[in-house]
Amino acid sequence: MNRRKPIEDEEAATPGVQGTQALTRGIALLNLVADSPAALRFAEIADRAGLARPTAHRILAALVEARMLRQDPLTQTYALGSRFLEMAHRVWEGFDLRATAAPELERLARLAGETARLAVLDGDGVLYVDQREAEQEAVRLVNRVGARALPHASACGKAMLAQLPAAERRALLDRIAPLAAPGPRTIPEATALEREMTLSAARGYALSLEEAAAGVNGVAAAVLDRRARPLGAICLVGPAFRLDEARLHALGREVMEAARRISGNAAQSAMTLTVAPRPAAVSPGVTVAVRAAALLGEGPLWHQGRLHWVDILAPALHRSDPATGEDAVTPVEELVAALAPRRGGGMVAAARSGLRALGPGGLGAVLAAPISEGAALRLNDGKCDRAGRFWVGSLALDSTPGAGALHRIDADGSARVMQAGLHVANGIGFSPDDLVLYLADSAARRIDAFDVDVATGEIGNRRPFASFAEGEGVPDGLTVDAEGFVWVALWDGWRVARFAPDGRPDRVIHLPVPRPTSVTFGGDAFDTLFVTSARVRLSAAELAAAPLSGSVFAIDPGGIRGLPEPDFQG
Repeated sequence: MNRRKPIEDEEAATPGVQGTQALTRGIALLNLVADSPAALRFAEIADRAGLARPTAHRILAALVEARMLRQDPLTQTYALGSRFLEMAHRVWEGFDLRATAAPELERLARLAGETARLAVLDGDGVLYVDQREAEQEAVRLVNRVGARALPHASACGKAMLAQLPAAERRALLDRIAPLAAPGPRTIPEATALEREMTLSAARGYALSLEEAAAGVNGVAAAVLDRRARPLGAICLVGPAFRLDEARLHALGREVMEAARRISGNAAQSAMTLTVAPRPAAVSPGVTVAVRAAALLGEGPLWHQGRLHWVDILAPALHRSDPATGEDAVTPVEELVAALAPRRGGGMVAAARSGLRALGPGGLGAVLAAPISEGAALRLNDGKCDRAGRFWVGSLALDSTPGAGALHRIDADGSARVMQAGLHVANGIGFSPDDLVLYLADSAARRIDAFDVDVATGEIGNRRPFASFAEGEGVPDGLTVDAEGFVWVALWDGWRVARFAPDGRPDRVIHLPVPRPTSVTFGGDAFDTLFVTSARVRLSAAELAAAPLSGSVFAIDPGGIRGLPEPDFQG
């Protein structure tokens, strides 16, 4: 009987790997190596590919010789080779920004009814390289294609500056110092401008409020390459009477989306732009406690008979009375994300510069600085354990995955990293006996639990507690009630969820806003659950459908009570 020999045998008889089948297999091996979360050895690659070992060996050897793979001489594992870096550089060198951005410029101009522009950094200035005007444009803007602008005084320039490393940004600004002020609201002072860069990076877009010229406002987002460096920026500009600050924030999401589509980075950021469908009805027992329009409401704390909370991106502190709806707002000079009571009275705040005391006028002395100065990171959610230690998460200003950590700040001001490699370290809570710490990692869509040594503050035995699928929302701020159940706000999920101590889902409460951010118990008996929310990066249509976004809500949990938050002992 004439039988065809196995393909493996045919290839073994040839001196090299030839033909389209070998090419397909080589590509498959490259994909295996690229997609594996852990480095693979030769046998693992051959087995996963279903190839005979002589064939796999010849293909791998050819790929190593071509520098498409490299083999670690110590571990004998394979990784992508340097040739891919060279090829990637060629792709970006040949990237036609204007041609790629053209459809997005046209879309933005139609959507907003305003002028859309594309700009690049050129030397120490901003150069406009393309533009689309709205059909009904009645106010002619001076800057057109080929015109230049100051990087610190234009929306496009600020968006690109915010994405540069801090040292590089300072060097550029030093070269053009003293900073000119072409508009009535230009920010020429270095410290104030650096704070504005921090806000722009945290929001994902930059605003220009009569900074380039009187009567002209704009909003821009940077177009980033795969190394998260700015290739350019896309913006909407127009008369200030049409583009007021509220409308600019609503359009911020649109320019971010356009920038991501231009560079193909739509899935590369943890800053989400899409929300789950609205629930059919709001759950019973949900009311508005404080009507507000916070960009990013967070950090709620019931303290001395009032609800204290923050707007991270204003930035501002809020002191609210849910009984009357009164809301006293104190602007502060830097990002502030979480609050905790302090021994002897007063409070502390997790701010951009560290853990700071809070006084009647706002932020006071820095008590601890767990993040080094100049790092593109910020503190996020935080809580105290019952020994008076403050636990706080951190994340990259642009939410880059893997840059976050969990920090512990002791009463003496010393700080330690307790868990590194987090994506977006978020909600923190402790079981009533302090033996379990709960931590939400938003970008990983998961809440983890840790065992806690109460005496020493050490943690271990990290394990998944709850995970969330697409459409359920992203875990954000959380709290633990007196029964040991975990309540969590689900960003982009229109809901708050409660979980039993064993991770079993207990209930879901639907809200009238898509982006609840954090939860805390309050009221005289701690029998009301308060929920903060956000409106940042919601489109105009989404805000019209959820006009209460940015407000604080009260939920009647049906007899369930919380516990007072412990004091920081420092």
